[in-house]
Amino acid sequence: MSDAGRGRSAALPFILVTVLLDTLGVGLIIPVGPRLVASFLHDDLEKASHWFGLLFALYSLMQFVFAPVLGGLSDRFGRRAVILPSLLGAACSYLVSGLAPALWWLFLGRLVAGITGASFSAANAYVADITPPEKRAARFGAVGAVFGLGFILGPWLGGELGDLGLRVPYFVAGGLNLANLIYGYFVLPESLARDNRRSFTLARANPFGSLRNLAKHPVVLRLTGTLFCAFMAQMILQSIWALSNQARFGWSLREVGRSLMAVGLGMAIVQGVLVRSIVPALGERRALLVGLALGAAGYAAIGAAQHGWMIYFLILLLALGGIAGPAVQAIISSEVGPKEQGELQGALNSLSGLAAIIGPLIGTGLLAHFAPDSASPRIPGAPFYAAGAFSLVGMLLAMRVFATLPTKALAVPADQR
Repeated sequence: MSDAGRGRSAALPFILVTVLLDTLGVGLIIPVGPRLVASFLHDDLEKASHWFGLLFALYSLMQFVFAPVLGGLSDRFGRRAVILPSLLGAACSYLVSGLAPALWWLFLGRLVAGITGASFSAANAYVADITPPEKRAARFGAVGAVFGLGFILGPWLGGELGDLGLRVPYFVAGGLNLANLIYGYFVLPESLARDNRRSFTLARANPFGSLRNLAKHPVVLRLTGTLFCAFMAQMILQSIWALSNQARFGWSLREVGRSLMAVGLGMAIVQGVLVRSIVPALGERRALLVGLALGAAGYAAIGAAQHGWMIYFLILLLALGGIAGPAVQAIISSEVGPKEQGELQGALNSLSGLAAIIGPLIGTGLLAHFAPDSASPRIPGAPFYAAGAFSLVGMLLAMRVFATLPTKALAVPADQR
Protein backbone atom coordinates (compact mmCIF):
# COMPACT_ATOMS: atom_id res chain seq x y z
CA MET A 1 0.00 0.00 0.00
CA SER A 2 1.27 3.52 -0.84
CA ASP A 3 1.95 6.18 1.78
CA ALA A 4 -1.18 8.00 0.61
CA GLY A 5 -3.23 4.84 0.97
CA ARG A 6 -1.88 4.19 4.46
CA GLY A 7 -2.66 7.79 5.40
CA ARG A 8 -6.23 7.50 4.18
CA SER A 9 -6.74 4.23 6.06
CA ALA A 10 -5.51 5.83 9.30
CA ALA A 11 -7.45 9.09 8.83
CA LEU A 12 -10.92 7.93 9.88
CA PRO A 13 -9.73 6.19 13.08
CA PHE A 14 -7.82 9.36 13.96
CA ILE A 15 -10.93 11.52 13.41
CA LEU A 16 -12.99 9.16 15.56
CA VAL A 17 -10.39 9.31 18.35
CA THR A 18 -10.45 13.12 18.11
CA VAL A 19 -14.24 13.19 18.52
CA LEU A 20 -13.95 10.70 21.39
CA LEU A 21 -11.46 12.94 23.18
CA ASP A 22 -13.76 15.97 22.76
CA THR A 23 -16.56 14.07 24.51
CA LEU A 24 -14.28 12.30 26.95
CA GLY A 25 -12.74 15.58 28.05
CA VAL A 26 -16.14 17.00 28.99
CA GLY A 27 -17.13 13.84 30.85
CA LEU A 28 -13.83 13.62 32.69
CA ILE A 29 -14.39 16.87 34.56
CA ILE A 30 -18.07 16.38 35.44
CA PRO A 31 -17.36 14.42 38.66
CA VAL A 32 -14.54 16.71 39.84
CA GLY A 33 -15.40 20.09 38.32
CA PRO A 34 -17.86 21.28 40.99
CA ARG A 35 -15.44 20.24 43.76
CA LEU A 36 -12.54 22.05 42.10
CA VAL A 37 -14.68 25.18 41.72
CA ALA A 38 -15.74 24.86 45.37
CA SER A 39 -12.09 24.76 46.43
CA PHE A 40 -11.86 28.42 45.36
CA LEU A 41 -15.10 29.31 47.21
CA HIS A 42 -14.37 28.04 50.73
CA ASP A 43 -15.96 24.67 49.80
CA ASP A 44 -19.39 26.24 49.36
CA LEU A 45 -21.06 23.70 47.03
CA GLU A 46 -24.17 25.84 46.53
CA LYS A 47 -22.08 28.70 45.11
CA ALA A 48 -19.94 26.20 43.26
CA SER A 49 -22.92 24.73 41.39
CA HIS A 50 -23.80 28.22 40.17
CA TRP A 51 -20.29 28.96 38.91
CA PHE A 52 -19.94 25.47 37.41
CA GLY A 53 -23.14 26.09 35.45
CA LEU A 54 -21.64 29.31 34.12
CA LEU A 55 -18.53 27.40 33.06
CA PHE A 56 -20.67 25.05 30.96
CA ALA A 57 -22.64 27.97 29.52
CA LEU A 58 -19.37 29.64 28.50
CA TYR A 59 -18.25 26.44 26.77
CA SER A 60 -21.53 26.26 24.81
CA LEU A 61 -21.37 29.94 23.90
CA MET A 62 -17.85 29.56 22.51
CA GLN A 63 -18.93 26.58 20.44
CA PHE A 64 -21.88 28.57 19.08
CA VAL A 65 -19.63 31.46 18.05
CA PHE A 66 -16.56 29.59 16.80
CA ALA A 67 -17.95 26.45 15.14
CA PRO A 68 -18.68 28.30 11.85
CA VAL A 69 -15.36 30.18 12.10
CA LEU A 70 -13.34 26.96 12.31
CA GLY A 71 -15.55 25.33 9.70
CA GLY A 72 -14.96 28.25 7.33
CA LEU A 73 -11.23 28.21 8.02
CA SER A 74 -11.17 24.51 7.16
CA ASP A 75 -12.85 25.32 3.82
CA ARG A 76 -10.10 27.88 3.15
CA PHE A 77 -6.94 26.23 4.51
CA GLY A 78 -7.94 22.55 4.72
CA ARG A 79 -9.22 20.30 7.52
CA ARG A 80 -5.78 19.29 8.80
CA ALA A 81 -4.77 22.92 9.34
CA VAL A 82 -7.72 23.34 11.73
CA ILE A 83 -7.90 19.96 13.46
CA LEU A 84 -4.27 19.69 14.58
CA PRO A 85 -3.95 23.21 16.10
CA SER A 86 -7.30 22.64 17.82
CA LEU A 87 -5.88 19.57 19.54
CA LEU A 88 -2.98 21.69 20.78
CA GLY A 89 -5.43 24.29 22.05
CA ALA A 90 -7.49 21.63 23.81
CA ALA A 91 -4.39 20.23 25.52
CA CYS A 92 -3.46 23.73 26.69
CA SER A 93 -6.98 24.43 27.97
CA TYR A 94 -6.92 21.36 30.23
CA LEU A 95 -3.43 22.17 31.49
CA VAL A 96 -4.51 25.73 32.33
CA SER A 97 -7.47 24.36 34.31
CA GLY A 98 -5.34 21.72 36.02
CA LEU A 99 -2.78 24.31 37.11
CA ALA A 100 -5.39 26.95 38.04
CA PRO A 101 -4.40 29.00 41.11
CA ALA A 102 -7.65 31.01 40.93
CA LEU A 103 -11.23 30.60 39.70
CA TRP A 104 -10.78 32.82 36.66
CA TRP A 105 -8.18 30.40 35.32
CA LEU A 106 -10.94 27.79 35.06
CA PHE A 107 -13.00 30.21 33.00
CA LEU A 108 -10.01 30.83 30.75
CA GLY A 109 -9.57 27.07 30.34
CA ARG A 110 -13.23 26.51 29.43
CA LEU A 111 -13.18 29.45 27.03
CA VAL A 112 -10.26 27.92 25.13
CA ALA A 113 -11.82 24.45 25.35
CA GLY A 114 -15.06 25.76 23.84
CA ILE A 115 -13.21 27.37 20.95
CA THR A 116 -11.05 24.35 20.18
CA GLY A 117 -13.94 21.93 20.71
CA ALA A 118 -15.64 23.68 17.80
CA SER A 119 -13.16 21.78 15.58
CA PHE A 120 -15.91 19.16 15.51
CA SER A 121 -17.03 21.13 12.42
CA ALA A 122 -13.79 20.34 10.60
CA ALA A 123 -13.89 16.73 11.79
CA ASN A 124 -17.38 16.20 10.37
CA ALA A 125 -16.36 17.94 7.15
CA TYR A 126 -13.36 15.58 6.92
CA VAL A 127 -15.71 12.59 7.17
CA ALA A 128 -17.88 14.05 4.39
CA ASP A 129 -14.77 14.69 2.24
CA ILE A 130 -13.54 11.09 2.34
CA THR A 131 -16.91 9.32 2.20
CA PRO A 132 -19.18 8.79 -0.84
CA PRO A 133 -22.79 9.94 -0.25
CA GLU A 134 -24.21 6.41 -0.06
CA LYS A 135 -21.91 5.53 2.86
CA ARG A 136 -22.21 8.74 4.87
CA ALA A 137 -25.00 7.58 7.17
CA ALA A 138 -22.81 4.69 8.36
CA ARG A 139 -19.76 6.94 8.78
CA PHE A 140 -21.69 9.61 10.68
CA GLY A 141 -23.14 6.77 12.72
CA ALA A 142 -19.60 5.80 13.70
CA VAL A 143 -19.01 9.40 14.79
CA GLY A 144 -22.17 9.22 16.90
CA ALA A 145 -21.01 5.93 18.37
CA VAL A 146 -17.73 7.31 19.66
CA PHE A 147 -19.66 10.29 20.97
CA GLY A 148 -21.71 7.84 23.03
CA LEU A 149 -18.57 5.98 24.04
CA GLY A 150 -17.18 9.23 25.41
CA PHE A 151 -20.25 9.58 27.61
CA ILE A 152 -19.62 6.07 28.93
CA LEU A 153 -15.92 6.46 29.64
CA GLY A 154 -15.71 10.14 30.57
CA PRO A 155 -17.65 10.33 33.86
CA TRP A 156 -16.38 6.92 34.97
CA LEU A 157 -12.74 7.75 34.27
CA GLY A 158 -13.15 11.21 35.80
CA GLY A 159 -14.47 9.69 39.01
CA GLU A 160 -11.68 7.12 39.18
CA LEU A 161 -8.95 9.67 38.50
CA GLY A 162 -10.60 12.20 40.80
CA ASP A 163 -9.86 9.88 43.72
CA LEU A 164 -6.18 10.53 43.02
CA GLY A 165 -6.69 14.30 43.06
CA LEU A 166 -9.18 16.87 41.78
CA ARG A 167 -6.77 18.12 39.13
CA VAL A 168 -5.60 14.75 37.83
CA PRO A 169 -8.43 14.34 35.25
CA TYR A 170 -7.47 17.68 33.68
CA PHE A 171 -3.85 16.63 33.28
CA VAL A 172 -4.89 13.28 31.80
CA ALA A 173 -7.26 14.96 29.32
CA GLY A 174 -4.50 17.38 28.32
CA GLY A 175 -2.01 14.55 27.88
CA LEU A 176 -4.43 12.52 25.73
CA ASN A 177 -5.04 15.48 23.41
CA LEU A 178 -1.32 16.14 23.13
CA ALA A 179 -0.62 12.47 22.32
CA ASN A 180 -3.36 12.50 19.67
CA LEU A 181 -1.87 15.67 18.16
CA ILE A 182 1.51 13.98 17.77
CA TYR A 183 -0.12 10.88 16.27
CA GLY A 184 -2.25 12.97 13.89
CA TYR A 185 0.76 14.96 12.69
CA PHE A 186 2.15 11.76 11.15
CA VAL A 187 -1.02 9.95 9.98
CA LEU A 188 -3.57 12.63 8.99
CA PRO A 189 -3.45 13.60 5.30
CA GLU A 190 -5.35 16.60 3.99
CA SER A 191 -8.79 15.64 2.67
CA LEU A 192 -9.77 18.86 0.87
CA ALA A 193 -8.17 19.37 -2.54
CA ARG A 194 -6.90 22.87 -3.27
CA ASP A 195 -9.32 23.17 -6.18
CA ASN A 196 -12.21 22.76 -3.74
CA ARG A 197 -11.11 25.49 -1.33
CA ARG A 198 -12.75 28.90 -1.11
CA SER A 199 -12.01 32.29 0.39
CA PHE A 200 -12.71 33.00 4.06
CA THR A 201 -14.83 35.96 5.19
CA LEU A 202 -16.17 36.73 8.65
CA ALA A 203 -19.46 37.76 7.06
CA ARG A 204 -20.02 34.11 6.17
CA ALA A 205 -18.16 32.57 9.10
CA ASN A 206 -20.03 34.18 11.99
CA PRO A 207 -22.82 31.98 13.41
CA PHE A 208 -25.65 34.12 12.03
CA GLY A 209 -23.99 34.57 8.65
CA SER A 210 -23.31 30.85 8.30
CA LEU A 211 -26.92 30.00 9.14
CA ARG A 212 -28.12 32.66 6.69
CA ASN A 213 -25.96 31.17 3.94
CA LEU A 214 -27.82 27.89 4.32
CA ALA A 215 -30.62 29.62 2.40
CA LYS A 216 -28.65 28.83 -0.77
CA HIS A 217 -29.56 25.19 -0.18
CA PRO A 218 -33.34 25.09 0.36
CA VAL A 219 -33.49 21.47 1.54
CA VAL A 220 -30.71 22.08 4.07
CA LEU A 221 -32.33 25.28 5.32
CA ARG A 222 -35.71 23.62 5.78
CA LEU A 223 -34.19 20.65 7.60
CA THR A 224 -32.36 22.89 10.07
CA GLY A 225 -35.67 23.28 11.90
CA THR A 226 -35.77 19.51 12.37
CA LEU A 227 -32.16 19.46 13.54
CA PHE A 228 -32.70 22.30 16.00
CA CYS A 229 -35.69 20.52 17.51
CA ALA A 230 -33.61 17.33 17.89
CA PHE A 231 -30.78 19.30 19.51
CA MET A 232 -33.21 20.98 21.90
CA ALA A 233 -34.63 17.63 23.00
CA GLN A 234 -31.12 16.30 23.68
CA MET A 235 -30.03 19.37 25.64
CA ILE A 236 -33.15 19.36 27.79
CA LEU A 237 -32.54 15.70 28.59
CA GLN A 238 -28.89 16.22 29.49
CA SER A 239 -29.60 19.22 31.71
CA ILE A 240 -32.19 17.58 33.96
CA TRP A 241 -31.34 13.86 33.85
CA ALA A 242 -29.43 13.72 37.14
CA LEU A 243 -31.56 16.21 39.08
CA SER A 244 -34.88 14.76 37.95
CA ASN A 245 -34.07 11.11 38.52
CA GLN A 246 -32.52 11.79 41.91
CA ALA A 247 -35.66 13.66 42.98
CA ARG A 248 -38.20 11.23 41.47
CA PHE A 249 -36.57 7.91 42.29
CA GLY A 250 -34.05 8.71 45.03
CA TRP A 251 -31.12 7.73 42.83
CA SER A 252 -27.60 8.02 44.19
CA LEU A 253 -24.81 9.61 42.18
CA ARG A 254 -23.61 6.10 41.38
CA GLU A 255 -27.02 5.20 39.96
CA VAL A 256 -27.04 8.38 37.89
CA GLY A 257 -23.62 7.45 36.54
CA ARG A 258 -24.75 3.93 35.69
CA SER A 259 -27.80 5.22 33.84
CA LEU A 260 -25.66 7.62 31.82
CA MET A 261 -23.35 4.74 30.96
CA ALA A 262 -26.40 2.83 29.74
CA VAL A 263 -27.43 5.78 27.56
CA GLY A 264 -23.92 6.05 26.12
CA LEU A 265 -23.69 2.31 25.50
CA GLY A 266 -27.04 2.32 23.72
CA MET A 267 -25.93 5.22 21.52
CA ALA A 268 -22.67 3.48 20.68
CA ILE A 269 -24.38 0.22 19.68
CA VAL A 270 -27.16 1.81 17.65
CA GLN A 271 -25.08 4.43 15.84
CA GLY A 272 -21.92 2.38 15.51
CA VAL A 273 -23.45 -0.95 14.51
CA LEU A 274 -27.18 -0.94 13.78
CA VAL A 275 -27.21 2.22 11.64
CA ARG A 276 -25.24 0.37 8.97
CA SER A 277 -28.16 -1.97 8.35
CA ILE A 278 -31.17 0.07 9.52
CA VAL A 279 -30.62 3.19 7.41
CA PRO A 280 -30.02 1.34 4.10
CA ALA A 281 -33.09 -0.84 4.81
CA LEU A 282 -35.39 2.08 5.61
CA GLY A 283 -33.81 4.77 3.45
CA GLU A 284 -32.40 7.98 4.89
CA ARG A 285 -35.66 9.92 4.96
CA ARG A 286 -37.71 7.16 6.53
CA ALA A 287 -34.92 6.45 9.03
CA LEU A 288 -34.96 10.11 10.08
CA LEU A 289 -38.74 10.07 10.65
CA VAL A 290 -38.71 6.73 12.48
CA GLY A 291 -35.80 7.86 14.66
CA LEU A 292 -37.55 11.08 15.67
CA ALA A 293 -40.77 9.19 16.41
CA LEU A 294 -38.93 6.68 18.61
CA GLY A 295 -37.15 9.52 20.37
CA ALA A 296 -40.43 11.34 21.05
CA ALA A 297 -41.94 8.13 22.46
CA GLY A 298 -38.86 7.52 24.61
CA TYR A 299 -38.85 11.01 26.12
CA ALA A 300 -42.57 10.87 26.90
CA ALA A 301 -42.33 7.37 28.40
CA ILE A 302 -39.47 8.40 30.68
CA GLY A 303 -41.49 11.41 31.79
CA ALA A 304 -44.37 9.10 32.73
CA ALA A 305 -42.24 6.39 34.41
CA GLN A 306 -43.28 5.55 37.95
CA HIS A 307 -40.25 3.48 39.01
CA GLY A 308 -36.52 3.94 38.47
CA TRP A 309 -35.99 0.45 37.06
CA MET A 310 -38.26 1.34 34.13
CA ILE A 311 -35.75 3.92 32.91
CA TYR A 312 -33.27 1.25 31.83
CA PHE A 313 -35.83 -0.32 29.48
CA LEU A 314 -36.91 3.05 28.11
CA ILE A 315 -33.32 4.01 27.36
CA LEU A 316 -33.57 1.49 24.52
CA LEU A 317 -36.20 3.67 22.82
CA LEU A 318 -33.95 6.72 23.12
CA ALA A 319 -31.00 4.78 21.75
CA LEU A 320 -32.98 3.53 18.74
CA GLY A 321 -34.07 7.10 18.14
CA GLY A 322 -30.38 7.80 17.52
CA ILE A 323 -30.72 6.56 13.93
CA ALA A 324 -32.15 10.00 13.13
CA GLY A 325 -28.82 11.81 13.57
CA PRO A 326 -26.70 9.93 11.00
CA ALA A 327 -29.65 9.88 8.58
CA VAL A 328 -30.15 13.65 8.59
CA GLN A 329 -26.38 14.26 8.43
CA ALA A 330 -26.19 12.07 5.34
CA ILE A 331 -29.10 13.90 3.71
CA ILE A 332 -27.79 17.37 4.45
CA SER A 333 -24.12 16.75 3.58
CA SER A 334 -25.18 15.34 0.20
CA GLU A 335 -26.91 18.64 -0.60
CA VAL A 336 -23.69 20.66 -0.29
CA GLY A 337 -20.57 20.57 -2.46
CA PRO A 338 -17.03 19.90 -1.13
CA LYS A 339 -16.14 23.60 -0.99
CA GLU A 340 -18.79 24.26 1.66
CA GLN A 341 -18.72 21.18 3.88
CA GLY A 342 -16.79 22.99 6.61
CA GLU A 343 -19.18 25.93 6.57
CA LEU A 344 -22.15 23.57 6.66
CA GLN A 345 -20.84 21.59 9.63
CA GLY A 346 -19.91 24.83 11.39
CA ALA A 347 -23.45 26.16 10.95
CA LEU A 348 -24.93 22.90 12.27
CA ASN A 349 -22.60 22.94 15.29
CA SER A 350 -23.58 26.55 15.96
CA LEU A 351 -27.17 25.37 15.92
CA SER A 352 -26.23 22.72 18.48
CA GLY A 353 -24.42 25.34 20.57
CA LEU A 354 -27.48 27.59 20.54
CA ALA A 355 -29.61 24.67 21.70
CA ALA A 356 -27.03 23.97 24.43
CA ILE A 357 -27.65 27.48 25.75
CA ILE A 358 -31.45 27.54 25.47
CA GLY A 359 -32.31 23.88 26.15
CA PRO A 360 -30.97 23.70 29.72
CA LEU A 361 -32.80 26.92 30.60
CA ILE A 362 -36.07 25.39 29.43
CA GLY A 363 -35.40 22.01 31.04
CA THR A 364 -34.36 23.31 34.45
CA GLY A 365 -37.10 25.96 34.36
CA LEU A 366 -39.79 23.34 33.80
CA LEU A 367 -38.27 21.14 36.49
CA ALA A 368 -38.26 23.97 39.02
CA HIS A 369 -41.85 24.96 38.20
CA PHE A 370 -43.61 21.59 37.90
CA ALA A 371 -41.55 19.10 39.94
CA PRO A 372 -41.75 20.38 43.57
CA ASP A 373 -44.34 18.81 45.89
CA SER A 374 -45.96 22.24 46.22
CA ALA A 375 -46.36 22.71 42.46
CA SER A 376 -49.86 23.04 41.04
CA PRO A 377 -50.25 21.25 38.77
CA ARG A 378 -47.42 18.91 39.74
CA ILE A 379 -45.90 17.25 36.66
CA PRO A 380 -42.45 15.83 37.56
CA GLY A 381 -41.94 14.56 34.02
CA ALA A 382 -42.66 17.95 32.39
CA PRO A 383 -39.11 18.48 31.02
CA PHE A 384 -39.17 15.03 29.39
CA TYR A 385 -42.57 15.77 27.86
CA ALA A 386 -41.11 19.02 26.47
CA ALA A 387 -38.19 17.09 24.96
CA GLY A 388 -40.65 14.66 23.38
CA ALA A 389 -42.67 17.56 21.98
CA PHE A 390 -39.55 19.04 20.36
CA SER A 391 -38.73 15.68 18.80
CA LEU A 392 -42.29 15.34 17.50
CA VAL A 393 -42.27 18.84 16.02
CA GLY A 394 -38.96 18.02 14.32
CA MET A 395 -40.54 14.93 12.78
CA LEU A 396 -43.52 16.93 11.48
CA LEU A 397 -41.21 19.55 9.97
CA ALA A 398 -39.23 16.84 8.19
CA MET A 399 -42.42 15.24 6.87
CA ARG A 400 -43.45 18.60 5.47
CA VAL A 401 -40.08 18.96 3.69
CA PHE A 402 -40.12 15.45 2.25
CA ALA A 403 -43.71 15.78 1.02
CA THR A 404 -42.64 18.49 -1.44
CA LEU A 405 -39.54 16.76 -2.81
CA PRO A 406 -39.02 14.05 -5.40
CA THR A 407 -36.78 11.19 -4.32
CA LYS A 408 -33.78 12.28 -6.39
CA ALA A 409 -33.78 15.76 -4.86
CA LEU A 410 -32.04 14.36 -1.81
CA ALA A 411 -29.58 12.12 -3.57
CA VAL A 412 -27.55 14.33 -5.91
CA PRO A 413 -24.90 16.67 -4.49
CA ALA A 414 -25.49 20.35 -5.25
CA ASP A 415 -22.28 20.74 -7.25
CA GLN A 416 -23.16 17.83 -9.55
CA ARG A 417 -26.64 18.90 -10.62
